[in-house]
Amino acid sequence: MLALAGCGGGGGDGGSGDESLAAPAPGGQVAQGGPGVGETRHGDATYYGADGTGNCSFDASPNDLMVAALNDTDYAGSAACGAFVSVRGPKGSVTVRITDRCPGCAPGDIDLSEQAFAKIADLTAGRVPVTWQVVAGDVSGPVRYRYKDGSTRWWTAIQVLNHRLPIEKLEIKPSGSSQWIAVKREPYNYFVHQPEIAAGPLQVRVTAQGGATLVDTLPEPQSNLVVAGRAQFP
Repeated sequence: MLALAGCGGGGGDGGSGDESLAAPAPGGQVAQGGPGVGETRHGDATYYGADGTGNCSFDASPNDLMVAALNDTDYAGSAACGAFVSVRGPKGSVTVRITDRCPGCAPGDIDLSEQAFAKIADLTAGRVPVTWQVVAGDVSGPVRYRYKDGSTRWWTAIQVLNHRLPIEKLEIKPSGSSQWIAVKREPYNYFVHQPEIAAGPLQVRVTAQGGATLVDTLPEPQSNLVVAGRAQFP
C-alpha cells in the first residue's frame, strides 16, 4: 500500500510556497542550519506526486522530477532548499533536489517524488529505510537570483537559484553603503529585507556551506525579476 507522508507538493501542508504556512520561529528568527554536506542521515523514504513546487517556492520542473521534501527538522526553516541529496535504498541510489518540506515526516525521513522513489525501491513497498546525505549538485551555469513578486526598495525579497551547494547566508550592500547587511531567510526560501534601501543597484554576497562566497551586483529591486550571477560555487 502507498505510504504518503503528508507532504504538500500537491497542495497539502507543506507545498504551496504560501507565506501563510511559513511563520518565523519564536523571536522573529529563522533557523539557518540544516544538514551539512557529507553528513549522513538515517530514516524512512516515502513518495508523493511531486512537480518541483512546494514550500521552497521554486517553479514546477516537469523535465526534472528528481525532487524531494525533507522533514521539518532537516528542512531547517528553508536552509535545505535547493540542496542536493544522495539517497540510498534497498535497490540503489538517486540524487534529488530539495524543493519542499514534509511536516508529517519524522526527523531523518525524506519524501521523494514517485520517479525518484522508483530508483531506490519498488513502488509497492510504499515506505523503505534509507540513508542519505547532502552532496554537491551537478548544475550548469552560474547561480541566479530572483526578486519575489512585490519586491521594491521598500521591501526586498531575494531567492537564490541554481546553486550546487546549500546556501548558508545572504548579505546585501545597498548603493552608497559601505557595510554588508545580513538578511533573514524566511521558511518559504526568500531572504527578506524590509527597511527601505537606497535607489540604484544592489550588491549581494552569498555564502554556501563550507564558506565559499559569491558577490554579484543586481539591478534595483523589482517584482519577479530573475538575474544571472557571474559564477557558480566551486
